[in-house]
Amino acid sequence: MTLQFSGAEARVLRGLLEDVSGDIVVRLDADGFIVHATENAHVLGLDLSTLLLMPHVADFADAGSAAQVHEYVNAVFAGEPEAGWIEFPLAMPPEPGEGEAPAGLALPKAQAPQPWFALNLRLVEPDDGAPQGALGLIRSVQERADRRPHPGDGQAIDPSTGLITRNALRADLRQAISRGREPVAAIFAVDRMRAMFMQYGQRTVDEIQWGFGRFLKSMEQPGQRLAQIDGERFAMLLPGMSLGEARGWAGEVLHTFAGLSDPSSSRAPELTASAGLARGEVSEDWTLRQAELGLVMARAGGGMRVGLGRKRAPSRHAELSCSRRVERAVNEAVMRAVQNRS
Repeated sequence: MTLQFSGAEARVLRGLLEDVSGDIVVRLDADGFIVHATENAHVLGLDLSTLLLMPHVADFADAGSAAQVHEYVNAVFAGEPEAGWIEFPLAMPPEPGEGEAPAGLALPKAQAPQPWFALNLRLVEPDDGAPQGALGLIRSVQERADRRPHPGDGQAIDPSTGLITRNALRADLRQAISRGREPVAAIFAVDRMRAMFMQYGQRTVDEIQWGFGRFLKSMEQPGQRLAQIDGERFAMLLPGMSLGEARGWAGEVLHTFAGLSDPSSSRAPELTASAGLARGEVSEDWTLRQAELGLVMARAGGGMRVGLGRKRAPSRHAELSCSRRVERAVNEAVMRAVQNRS
């Protein structure tokens, strides 16, 4: 596609193209809709020759960032100085399934990292009082995005595993609950790890844990959050799923893992895993305890199962009553200790 620029546009373009390599150059109309783009815009899924309606530049941002991109565009058109760059994750269209899942299971695919881009716009001066829109660059910032920590408590990324930390996952869960959302929390663990340690040693156990973590990461879908919460267990947040849907999905994950880890010889360990689920409510601590309870019940049933924690939260009165009983017991213990000393 050949772009034609007026003198004012050419002056703006020269400022944008200093030391640029591989950036997408776009021209917007006065409402923020793309009217021209360089050929490398195909990385955004953009082919203007096939479109009847031109997309707004904010349409390329995912649902969680589109509003911020709209605000940025409006700020540029309002003439606000130093608008700078804005970064956003690319909206990912749903991809059709490829082939059939083994054993009739509808298995989720491993997801590629969500692409991140940065946008920089420069307003073109009006010509005879008529708005001329803006020129801009769209630049891939994927390398920086891959290193970006997710908001959370303490260090967000465990450098040894590349997964978010327990504190970061707790922060995500706490925020979701405070906003009235109820994401399902899942805790996964490989079965019979203690027995494998006694038979094969710590090195084999470490390799199994590392492989299990990589497997769970490959099963992670957009919006889900996977963390290693201790040396044996992994936790994942499953927003947008009901408890029943999460149970079916977790069951598929366990069966897939068992199938992929089928031993090639009789001397190799047979690997299975179990999972516990709980709906996010009350607090992050309560939710994770219930998911842990589900994992305990799954293992008690022989492993290779999905267990559910309590489906309903205790009433606030029950919580207060329990807290008062604990407080009363502590006070009585202190009083007895004082009396014994005297």
